Amino acid sequence: MDILTRIVADKHREIALKKSIIGSSQLERSDLFGRVCHSLSTSLKNNGVGIIAEHKRRSPSKSVINNSLSVTDVAKGYESAGVSGMSVLTDGTYFGGSLDDLLLARATVNLPLLRKEFIIDEYQIVEAKAYGADAILLIAAVLAKDEIKRLTTLAESLGMEVLLEVHCAEELHKSLIPGPHMIGVNNRNLKTFEVSLETSKDLSALIPEEFVKVSESGISSVEAIRDLRTFGYRGFLIGEKFMKTADPGESASKFINSLR
Repeated sequence: MDILTRIVADKHREIALKKSIIGSSQLERSDLFGRVCHSLSTSLKNNGVGIIAEHKRRSPSKSVINNSLSVTDVAKGYESAGVSGMSVLTDGTYFGGSLDDLLLARATVNLPLLRKEFIIDEYQIVEAKAYGADAILLIAAVLAKDEIKRLTTLAESLGMEVLLEVHCAEELHKSLIPGPHMIGVNNRNLKTFEVSLETSKDLSALIPEEFVKVSESGISSVEAIRDLRTFGYRGFLIGEKFMKTADPGESASKFINSLR
């Protein structure tokens, strides 16, 4: 069993447990559920920087990245640096995140927040809205076309945006449905964890202009972003480069200043 299959199997069990404790109707009564969401896609198009900076404590491929920082400090630092949005990993088992991280980030900054999670059930989208997310990640590798459509429709009905992640042309073709605001190309193969920016370049011409193009993973230099911009990318999700430092906000600020 590869890592992605194992994560999804664990996620099914996790969601079943959560549903037995807190129902969707209870989540819908949260103070944040009725808030108007910020637009991540608009921020990527208008900010001029296009960086979605990530809060990530660890990963299956890199083990511990940074466990010593508070999400509040990281969020403040990213906002001061001028990022276009912030990605918050909420998976606990494999990435050391939690929904509390999302909640704390929402209480700290006015940035568009992306809930980065292995979303396979409508419950998780309701959960994301209740904890302050503006956008969700959907991963084409773990979803069928009808599931992508159903989950996207629910997110939009709640005023949220969708970043739809693909890894190859086959996933992209099954994902090109009306709805998602952003198409993210993950340069990391989730089954082998190998990384290549050529993945973003190869798929760029296949992504219709109606979608904001986002390149994810393996982006560690200003030169890489300038190169990817020539392929039409407006968004760049960066996590480990910033999070592996003592001050992710300062690291992001220096990076963005160099980019400008």
